[in-house]
Amino acid sequence: MTIDPDWRPRITNDFPYLVGPVLERLEDGRRIFAFMADARHVNDRGVVHGGMLMTFADQAFGEVVLDSLERRLCATVQLNTHFIAAVQVGDLVVARGEIVRGTRSLVFMRGFLTVGDRTVAAIDGIWKVLHSGG
Repeated sequence: MTIDPDWRPRITNDFPYLVGPVLERLEDGRRIFAFMADARHVNDRGVVHGGMLMTFADQAFGEVVLDSLERRLCATVQLNTHFIAAVQVGDLVVARGEIVRGTRSLVFMRGFLTVGDRTVAAIDGIWKVLHSGG
């Protein structure tokens, strides 16, 4: 599969680097994220491991939260994942998320992982805003 040239790799040297590359682009003024599933991401049944999808969702949706907080630090406190369909090697998995509500200390969000027009996972989560000293 050829990846659209609008996708740009996220430059990182930490954990996301190990499971990536994670790609990003703008869509309607908001960042969305993707990764190309490869053999490193599969389980014994030959489909992408649920843990990989959760890792990717945490990275992608954490970035959406960071954007909403003007890059103030935050930490995931809860991440609910509903697996809907299997992901195969060669699939481009795309994450689109939205903030549902924000308070001074918590951000609630939800989103979907898709492959083409197929939803493969529904995600919702809560992120804690880390204040200085936090």
